Order: sequence, then structure tokens, then C-alpha cells
Amino acid sequence: MSNIRITKQFNFETGHALYGYDGKCKNVHGHSYKLSVTVIGKPITDNSNVKFGMVIDFTDLKKIVKEEIVDQFDHATVFNKNTPHVELAKELQSRDHHVILVDYQPTSENMVIDFAHRIKSRLPQGIVLHSLKLQETETSFAEWYQSDN
Repeated sequence: MSNIRITKQFNFETGHALYGYDGKCKNVHGHSYKLSVTVIGKPITDNSNVKFGMVIDFTDLKKIVKEEIVDQFDHATVFNKNTPHVELAKELQSRDHHVILVDYQPTSENMVIDFAHRIKSRLPQGIVLHSLKLQETETSFAEWYQSDN
């Protein structure tokens, strides 16, 4: 049986700021992110299996990405915890804002690496994360491919 790639897309709103950056993105701002998740595997060949013919049920993939990424990052503000932004983060948290502190500069490039680790850890045996595309704006995105890593 052939390997098949399937892709599911997700949308979420996230704010961030890039500490030390020399442009506008040093300011707190947000994006309407679009995340495309592509996995690869062989379709189930057991015709007694309710998921016969599927690589992975789109509903199962949605559950993983929703729990690991969308539910975590949607309407949150992401800051690098190793910068003075941690003070702003504490202030926002004290006012009941959803803040995520990460150990990296929250660029699309670093976020897509983080997302790959989170998703890979939850995929069932025999299903491999092939690629991620994290679109920050209509014309700007970062991509992660397993083959490059």
C-alpha cells in the first residue's frame, strides 16, 4: 500500500512581541495564524476497522492539534521568558490575560519548531508528521519539514 499525505488546516489568533528586534515587531501585536498540518502514513487496509481506508481520521488529527496548539495559543500572548518581557507578562497575567512564556524568541520560525515537537509526541504509531506551514500574514509563512530535520 502506498504512503499517503493528508493535511488539515487550523486558524487561531495569537499576540506576541520580539524582544530586541529592530523593527515594528518589537511592539506587542497579533496575527491571525493559519496552520497547515500534513501527516504521512499508509491507509488502514483492515476492512473490519471503522477507519478502513484512512491514514488517520481527520477528527483524530484535529483533536491532537486543537489540544496541543489551538487551545493553548488561541487568544494568548507569547513572550520569551528569558527577556525583560517577563515583567510585562506578569502584569498581564495579574489582570487575567492568557500569557504563554516560552524559552525562545516567538517568531514564526521558532513557533513552527515548537508546534512540530508538540504534534509529533501525540501522533499514533505509524503516522509521521510530514510538514507544517505556519502562515503569519497573507504573504508570510514559515515551513517545517521532517525531511529537513
